[in-house]
Amino acid sequence: MAMRSALSRGIVTRSMDSTSRGAFTRFFSDKGKVLSEEEQAKENVYIQKWERERLEKQKQEASKARAEKHKDAADSKVID
Repeated sequence: MAMRSALSRGIVTRSMDSTSRGAFTRFFSDKGKVLSEEEQAKENVYIQKWERERLEKQKQEASKARAEKHKDAADSKVID
């Protein structure tokens, strides 16, 4: 049951059984269809782009927070 839901969400699965030579990876779409190599490549590019954008956004938020903290510290020194 849990395996079906994981496959239907497009999660990469690894499968090991006694008949196979080792682990293999299959990419599934949200409808359970096995993705072609081209579709896998597009998916990987999309995920990498999304992760880069997320990291950039986090860096910008952190730098804004740091700037506000320094500004508040400078304002408090001026008041003292």
